[in-house]
Amino acid sequence: MTPTPRRLAVLRGRPFRLFFTGYAVSLFGSSTASVAVAFAVLDGGGGGSGLGVVMAARIVPIVLLLVLGGAAADRLGPRRTMLGSDALRCATQAATAALLFAGHGTVWALAALMVLWGLGEAVFLPAQDALLPRIVPPAELADANALLGIARNGSAVAGPALAGLLTATAGPGWVLLLDAASYAAGLAALALLRLPPAPAADGPAPGLLAELRDGWDEFRSRRWLWVSVLQGCLFNLLVWAPFLVLGPVLARARLGGAGGWGAVLGAYGAGAVLGGLVLLGRRPRRPLRTVLLVTAGWALPSGALALGWPLPLVMAAAAGAGVTSIVSGSLFAALTQRHVPPRALGRVGAYVTLGAFAFGPVGLALAGPLASAVGAGTVLGWGAAWQLLSCAAVLALLGRREPAADGLPLPDPRAVPVPSGRDGGRDRGRGPSAR
Repeated sequence: MTPTPRRLAVLRGRPFRLFFTGYAVSLFGSSTASVAVAFAVLDGGGGGSGLGVVMAARIVPIVLLLVLGGAAADRLGPRRTMLGSDALRCATQAATAALLFAGHGTVWALAALMVLWGLGEAVFLPAQDALLPRIVPPAELADANALLGIARNGSAVAGPALAGLLTATAGPGWVLLLDAASYAAGLAALALLRLPPAPAADGPAPGLLAELRDGWDEFRSRRWLWVSVLQGCLFNLLVWAPFLVLGPVLARARLGGAGGWGAVLGAYGAGAVLGGLVLLGRRPRRPLRTVLLVTAGWALPSGALALGWPLPLVMAAAAGAGVTSIVSGSLFAALTQRHVPPRALGRVGAYVTLGAFAFGPVGLALAGPLASAVGAGTVLGWGAAWQLLSCAAVLALLGRREPAADGLPLPDPRAVPVPSGRDGGRDRGRGPSAR
């Protein structure tokens, strides 16, 4: 049999291969759901305000419960947590489809179901970071994260297009039923994982507040971690949120409207897929420095719009940002998974995600008023300049030394069980960025 190429060597391991298959299927299904829900609300007469209520109903539980989801992943075991999350989201999407088939898809009924969907995602997101190191050798973590990023971005490009076609021809209920089936596929893949047992924890489990404090201590004790998250938080506030709000405005004025903006976002997704393929099989000697250098690429699309570049160049800039997103995200996730103790990965991952996106809604709300005061191009230009300056500052602060291993043993988890502290080894599996 032909040996697996080095860049796909991570797929030789059955646990990751099994999870990746189920995850990719469920991810593609769920990438269609937002389009279906949006048109279900609009077709039901909910209008823009109703759509805002329904979408917020999904986001708010994620923001409020993310840290608790991380604690649940560390306490109960990531695999068990993910099984419960997929079961909840499968049932939620099936119930939403049934509601639409019955003609009872009111705004508030859909919003209530979206709260349950968001609850499932708040639990799943931190658990995926805690599980990956337990089924992938340390040297292949970057490849595993890259493959998962390729699946996410590929689904983000193809899923909405399929959803639009199916919603127009068959109706949103059938799209959501397809999403429920995709969650069932992910659930089945997790259920089939068989991982070695881990030693039980010594002594009684600490209380919830003590666990949250312990996770916070692990997070703040690593300067490279919290400084990078702070940079990400300001990036979302000053750079990416204004780009998402003002990009469509400038696209309508200069780039051909919705079609042009769709092309820009499509180029971003394509760049991310290409960047993931290039990253596979490569092992940067200084991964943190690589992360800090490539994050300068986030300035490209905002700068291109601010400078009034034509559509092809804006698309090229967006593709560059897509490469940045998957390279920096995959390497940073691998660093976190290697240098944070397995017992705290769920909580630390929750703090990382919450910190990075905490000010994103503020940036979305302020971008429009600021653009009215000083101009959209000025806001985007200052955002691009900030990204370049912040990259230089963080590189000067952190770029000279790679993270120490913190004294952590890094065995191959497929050969030697990694103590988790609580799950007794019954809950080992894997999956990431949920949807």
